[in-house]
Amino acid sequence: MATPPVLIDTHCHLDVAAFDADRAAVLARARAAGVTDLVIPAISAAGWDGLRGLCAAEPGLHPALGLHPVYLADHGAGDLAALERAVAAKPPVAIGEIGLDRFVADADPERQAALFEAQLAIARAADLPVLLHVRKAHDEVLAILRRARVRGGIAHAFNGSLQQAEQYQALGFALGFGGMLTFARSSRLHRLARALPATAIVLETDAPDLTVVAHQGERNSPEYLPDVLAALAELRDENPAALAAQTTANARAVLGL
Repeated sequence: MATPPVLIDTHCHLDVAAFDADRAAVLARARAAGVTDLVIPAISAAGWDGLRGLCAAEPGLHPALGLHPVYLADHGAGDLAALERAVAAKPPVAIGEIGLDRFVADADPERQAALFEAQLAIARAADLPVLLHVRKAHDEVLAILRRARVRGGIAHAFNGSLQQAEQYQALGFALGFGGMLTFARSSRLHRLARALPATAIVLETDAPDLTVVAHQGERNSPEYLPDVLAALAELRDENPAALAAQTTANARAVLGL
């Protein structure tokens, strides 16, 4: 049996409760599928200790610390100061998952923006990349990033325009593609994946969410990352092994892995 190509899952919530029953088995299957490294982004401060403990216990797992824009109710008044202290004590691989979400109903746009900008300042001070969550807000996020001048990072689950993708690239960001790429209905995403240079693309699962078409209706898993690679290679008519090498190199470069 041929050795699978080396892949990096640049966005996987392996620490959440959905994996509590079989986390070790999931990780073993992912490694067998060639996924040697996983970046685990935080959602709220309450999860930081568990996330860091998981990453310390297993090789190839990399923590990112941050306060997710959707879960504002979970973030306390002291969480930004706690993030600064945590980053200073032991820098994570990135600050994330952070950003703006203008899709969720009843969101507080001003508080989201303030939280985002404060975390970008922490990232800049620590010279860390950021993992972006952006929905219905790419132009707004790009404007903030131009002011913040962080060192770059990844626009997770990117679904903006080619022009917006080019603006992210100019700011040092790679674009993350995941399970949605495997669905035939994702025609707009397919056009984007074909148009971008391979040097701009990284792979992700966002497990346990946004699963691949072969496991529709099921929990997503990092072991399905090869499905994303296969879809990308088919769309671009490129050799999967070469594309795996390029996207892995991209992830290592942008995240300093």
